[in-house]
Amino acid sequence: MKNIARYIEQTVLKPQTTDADIENLVEEAKKYGFVGICVPPFWVKKAKRELGDAPVQLVTVVGFPLGYNMTETKVFETELAIKNGADEIDVVWSTTAFKAGMNWPKIELAQMAKLCHDQERILKVIIETAYLNEAEIVKACQICADAGVDYVKTSTGFAPEGAQVKHIKLMRNTLPSSVGIKASGGIKTYEQAKKMIEAGADRIGTSSGSLIVEASGEV
Repeated sequence: MKNIARYIEQTVLKPQTTDADIENLVEEAKKYGFVGICVPPFWVKKAKRELGDAPVQLVTVVGFPLGYNMTETKVFETELAIKNGADEIDVVWSTTAFKAGMNWPKIELAQMAKLCHDQERILKVIIETAYLNEAEIVKACQICADAGVDYVKTSTGFAPEGAQVKHIKLMRNTLPSSVGIKASGGIKTYEQAKKMIEAGADRIGTSSGSLIVEASGEV
Protein backbone atom coordinates (compact mmCIF):
# COMPACT_ATOMS: atom_id res chain seq x y z
CA MET A 1 0.00 0.00 0.00
CA LYS A 2 1.83 3.10 -1.27
CA ASN A 3 1.23 6.73 -0.27
CA ILE A 4 -1.46 5.89 2.26
CA ALA A 5 -1.40 9.48 3.55
CA ARG A 6 -3.26 10.55 0.39
CA TYR A 7 -6.23 8.44 1.49
CA ILE A 8 -6.43 9.90 4.98
CA GLU A 9 -8.73 12.63 6.25
CA GLN A 10 -7.34 13.31 9.71
CA THR A 11 -10.33 14.04 11.93
CA VAL A 12 -11.08 15.88 15.16
CA LEU A 13 -14.80 15.92 15.96
CA LYS A 14 -14.86 15.33 19.70
CA PRO A 15 -17.15 17.71 21.62
CA GLN A 16 -14.27 19.03 23.74
CA THR A 17 -12.17 20.08 20.72
CA THR A 18 -10.04 23.17 21.40
CA ASP A 19 -8.07 25.61 19.26
CA ALA A 20 -4.90 23.71 20.16
CA ASP A 21 -6.42 20.54 18.68
CA ILE A 22 -7.09 22.35 15.40
CA GLU A 23 -3.55 23.74 15.29
CA ASN A 24 -2.12 20.27 15.91
CA LEU A 25 -4.42 18.77 13.28
CA VAL A 26 -3.23 21.22 10.63
CA GLU A 27 0.41 20.70 11.62
CA GLU A 28 0.06 16.92 11.25
CA ALA A 29 -1.71 17.29 7.89
CA LYS A 30 1.14 19.38 6.54
CA LYS A 31 3.80 17.08 8.01
CA TYR A 32 2.35 13.79 6.76
CA GLY A 33 0.67 14.99 3.57
CA PHE A 34 -2.88 13.96 4.42
CA VAL A 35 -5.45 14.50 1.68
CA GLY A 36 -7.71 16.37 4.09
CA ILE A 37 -8.69 17.32 7.61
CA CYS A 38 -12.20 17.12 9.03
CA VAL A 39 -13.19 19.66 11.69
CA PRO A 40 -16.38 20.79 13.46
CA PRO A 41 -18.23 23.67 11.74
CA PHE A 42 -17.26 26.01 14.58
CA TRP A 43 -13.58 25.60 13.72
CA VAL A 44 -13.70 25.88 9.91
CA LYS A 45 -12.59 29.53 9.80
CA LYS A 46 -9.57 28.89 12.04
CA ALA A 47 -8.60 25.73 10.19
CA LYS A 48 -8.75 27.61 6.90
CA ARG A 49 -6.43 30.31 8.24
CA GLU A 50 -4.01 27.74 9.66
CA LEU A 51 -3.91 25.72 6.42
CA GLY A 52 -3.04 28.73 4.28
CA ASP A 53 -2.16 27.49 0.80
CA ALA A 54 -1.31 23.93 1.90
CA PRO A 55 -2.66 21.26 -0.52
CA VAL A 56 -5.05 19.86 2.09
CA GLN A 57 -8.82 19.63 1.67
CA LEU A 58 -10.81 21.26 4.47
CA VAL A 59 -13.78 19.09 5.38
CA THR A 60 -16.59 19.77 7.83
CA VAL A 61 -19.80 18.07 8.90
CA VAL A 62 -23.45 19.02 8.49
CA GLY A 63 -26.49 17.61 10.30
CA PHE A 64 -24.00 15.91 12.58
CA PRO A 65 -24.17 13.39 14.18
CA LEU A 66 -27.81 12.23 13.92
CA GLY A 67 -28.99 13.65 10.59
CA TYR A 68 -32.60 14.31 11.54
CA ASN A 69 -32.35 18.09 11.17
CA MET A 70 -34.67 19.79 8.72
CA THR A 71 -33.29 20.09 5.19
CA GLU A 72 -33.43 23.89 5.42
CA THR A 73 -31.12 23.72 8.43
CA LYS A 74 -28.66 21.48 6.59
CA VAL A 75 -28.70 23.81 3.60
CA PHE A 76 -27.97 26.82 5.81
CA GLU A 77 -25.18 24.95 7.61
CA THR A 78 -23.66 24.04 4.24
CA GLU A 79 -23.85 27.57 2.88
CA LEU A 80 -22.16 28.92 6.01
CA ALA A 81 -19.48 26.21 5.98
CA ILE A 82 -18.63 27.00 2.36
CA LYS A 83 -18.55 30.72 3.12
CA ASN A 84 -16.15 30.01 5.99
CA GLY A 85 -13.81 28.05 3.72
CA ALA A 86 -14.88 24.40 3.62
CA ASP A 87 -13.90 22.46 0.50
CA GLU A 88 -15.94 19.36 1.28
CA ILE A 89 -19.16 18.70 3.19
CA ASP A 90 -19.88 15.45 5.04
CA VAL A 91 -23.64 15.48 5.63
CA VAL A 92 -25.48 12.95 7.78
CA TRP A 93 -28.45 11.80 5.77
CA SER A 94 -31.92 11.43 7.26
CA THR A 95 -31.93 7.88 8.60
CA THR A 96 -35.28 8.59 10.21
CA ALA A 97 -36.89 9.51 6.86
CA PHE A 98 -35.26 6.48 5.19
CA LYS A 99 -36.52 4.11 7.89
CA ALA A 100 -39.99 5.63 7.50
CA GLY A 101 -39.95 4.67 3.81
CA MET A 102 -40.07 8.24 2.58
CA ASN A 103 -38.55 9.61 -0.63
CA TRP A 104 -37.24 12.59 1.35
CA PRO A 105 -33.60 11.49 1.64
CA LYS A 106 -33.20 11.50 -2.14
CA ILE A 107 -34.85 14.92 -2.45
CA GLU A 108 -32.68 16.32 0.33
CA LEU A 109 -29.43 14.91 -1.05
CA ALA A 110 -30.16 16.10 -4.58
CA GLN A 111 -30.65 19.60 -3.19
CA MET A 112 -27.44 19.35 -1.17
CA ALA A 113 -25.49 18.01 -4.16
CA LYS A 114 -26.64 20.89 -6.37
CA LEU A 115 -25.72 23.43 -3.70
CA CYS A 116 -22.23 21.97 -3.29
CA HIS A 117 -21.56 21.49 -6.98
CA ASP A 118 -22.74 25.01 -7.84
CA GLN A 119 -19.99 26.18 -5.46
CA GLU A 120 -17.49 23.63 -6.82
CA ARG A 121 -17.46 21.75 -3.54
CA ILE A 122 -17.56 18.01 -2.79
CA LEU A 123 -20.50 16.32 -1.04
CA LYS A 124 -20.07 13.16 1.00
CA VAL A 125 -23.08 11.47 2.59
CA ILE A 126 -22.87 9.60 5.89
CA ILE A 127 -25.41 6.77 5.77
CA GLU A 128 -24.48 5.38 9.23
CA THR A 129 -24.14 1.71 8.32
CA ALA A 130 -24.46 0.65 11.97
CA TYR A 131 -28.20 1.30 11.73
CA LEU A 132 -28.74 -0.46 8.38
CA ASN A 133 -28.91 -4.07 7.26
CA GLU A 134 -27.24 -5.13 4.02
CA ALA A 135 -30.33 -4.61 1.86
CA GLU A 136 -30.73 -1.13 3.34
CA ILE A 137 -27.07 -0.30 2.67
CA VAL A 138 -27.57 -1.24 -1.00
CA LYS A 139 -30.70 0.89 -1.22
CA ALA A 140 -28.99 3.80 0.56
CA CYS A 141 -26.09 3.69 -1.90
CA GLN A 142 -28.51 3.68 -4.84
CA ILE A 143 -30.33 6.71 -3.43
CA CYS A 144 -27.05 8.57 -2.94
CA ALA A 145 -25.85 7.79 -6.45
CA ASP A 146 -29.17 8.83 -7.98
CA ALA A 147 -29.03 12.10 -6.03
CA GLY A 148 -25.64 12.94 -7.55
CA VAL A 149 -23.40 12.85 -4.47
CA ASP A 150 -19.62 12.49 -4.74
CA TYR A 151 -18.91 10.02 -1.93
CA VAL A 152 -20.84 7.74 0.40
CA LYS A 153 -19.40 7.53 3.89
CA THR A 154 -19.97 4.72 6.37
CA SER A 155 -20.17 6.33 9.78
CA THR A 156 -20.10 9.35 12.05
CA GLY A 157 -18.01 7.61 14.68
CA PHE A 158 -20.79 8.21 17.19
CA ALA A 159 -22.86 5.08 16.43
CA PRO A 160 -22.44 1.65 18.09
CA GLU A 161 -20.00 0.51 15.37
CA GLY A 162 -17.99 2.09 12.59
CA ALA A 163 -16.65 0.97 9.23
CA GLN A 164 -16.74 -2.74 8.39
CA VAL A 165 -14.80 -4.32 5.51
CA LYS A 166 -17.85 -6.32 4.39
CA HIS A 167 -19.87 -3.11 4.14
CA ILE A 168 -17.16 -1.38 2.10
CA LYS A 169 -17.17 -4.30 -0.35
CA LEU A 170 -20.97 -4.20 -0.56
CA MET A 171 -20.95 -0.45 -1.15
CA ARG A 172 -18.27 -0.72 -3.85
CA ASN A 173 -20.23 -3.43 -5.64
CA THR A 174 -23.36 -1.25 -5.55
CA LEU A 175 -22.05 2.23 -6.32
CA PRO A 176 -20.97 3.38 -9.80
CA SER A 177 -17.25 4.05 -10.20
CA SER A 178 -17.96 7.79 -10.28
CA VAL A 179 -19.03 7.72 -6.61
CA GLY A 180 -16.27 7.30 -4.04
CA ILE A 181 -16.38 5.66 -0.63
CA LYS A 182 -15.15 7.09 2.65
CA ALA A 183 -14.58 4.56 5.40
CA SER A 184 -14.74 6.04 8.88
CA GLY A 185 -15.45 5.04 12.44
CA GLY A 186 -13.04 2.99 14.54
CA ILE A 187 -10.14 2.89 12.07
CA LYS A 188 -7.06 3.16 14.26
CA THR A 189 -4.35 0.97 12.70
CA TYR A 190 -2.46 0.66 9.42
CA GLU A 191 -3.81 -2.88 8.93
CA GLN A 192 -7.40 -1.69 9.33
CA ALA A 193 -6.88 1.18 6.89
CA LYS A 194 -5.17 -1.11 4.37
CA LYS A 195 -8.07 -3.59 4.47
CA MET A 196 -10.60 -0.80 3.94
CA ILE A 197 -8.69 0.51 0.91
CA GLU A 198 -8.31 -2.98 -0.54
CA ALA A 199 -12.07 -3.47 -0.10
CA GLY A 200 -12.77 -0.34 -2.15
CA ALA A 201 -12.47 2.73 0.10
CA ASP A 202 -11.13 5.90 -1.53
CA ARG A 203 -10.85 7.90 1.70
CA ILE A 204 -10.14 6.96 5.30
CA GLY A 205 -11.61 9.13 8.04
CA THR A 206 -9.61 8.68 11.23
CA SER A 207 -8.18 10.44 14.25
CA SER A 208 -5.15 8.13 14.09
CA GLY A 209 -3.71 9.23 10.75
CA SER A 210 -0.21 9.91 12.02
CA LEU A 211 0.02 6.48 13.65
CA ILE A 212 -1.27 4.81 10.48
CA VAL A 213 1.27 6.56 8.25
CA GLU A 214 4.14 5.86 10.65
CA ALA A 215 3.15 2.19 10.81
CA SER A 216 3.13 2.00 7.01
CA GLY A 217 6.88 2.68 6.94
CA GLU A 218 6.48 5.59 4.54
CA VAL A 219 8.01 8.13 6.95
